[in-house]
Amino acid sequence: MTAASTPFLAGNWKMNGDLASARRLASEVSLAAKSARPGVRVAVFPPFVHLAVVAEVLKGSPVELGAQNCYGENQGAFTGEVSPAQLKDAGCGLVLVGHSERRHVMGETDEAVARKIKAALAAGLEPLLCLGETLAQREAGQTSEILGRQARSALGDLTPEQRARVTVAYEPVWAIGTGKTATPEQARQAHSLIRAAVSGIPRILYGGSVKPDNISGILAMTGVDGALVGGASLDAAAFAAMIRAA
Repeated sequence: MTAASTPFLAGNWKMNGDLASARRLASEVSLAAKSARPGVRVAVFPPFVHLAVVAEVLKGSPVELGAQNCYGENQGAFTGEVSPAQLKDAGCGLVLVGHSERRHVMGETDEAVARKIKAALAAGLEPLLCLGETLAQREAGQTSEILGRQARSALGDLTPEQRARVTVAYEPVWAIGTGKTATPEQARQAHSLIRAAVSGIPRILYGGSVKPDNISGILAMTGVDGALVGGASLDAAAFAAMIRAA
């Protein structure tokens, strides 16, 4: 952990579940968070269509609500998109921006990510900015270049005050859903590269096949302030175990 940081566990539910399962999962995560030691920060990121239900379940809970994506404008003729202002109105306090699946599956560019960061901040949301390199980029020795470019593009034009409101998640694309996890040294180096590229980043989470059996080791890594959890966050017992470990 970095100095004065609070462990932060963020659960990205991706495109999974129905209303009944979302309600049940949110309730179980809320109970787990209430029993956790003080100072552990927990957030969940359900699909758009489940936000209202999950927001209702989480009322009075320490669990924060986030969305998985947003558009780079707060209103307008953008059919099918959801604005940061609408997410704020729906009860969200956070929003994922630049997740690897958005970048590599949907073709989201660094420029689009930068617009979303600014729009989210303008709406009063805390962006959770995702950065990470692919296996091919790592093997080609491009990790520093990729992480630096993504960080500077998204955060370089922000004021220090704005930058302090952004949480960064390093997610090595080669580790997501593969069962592989970056070694402590790989994670430390990547987080150091991100901090060297842009000053004033308050916290960096690690994301990449995070599970109950490796969460303690991940949180013990130098410079790691928490974890962005994917598939394992859909299992209430597994996510509760990670909350307890934090």
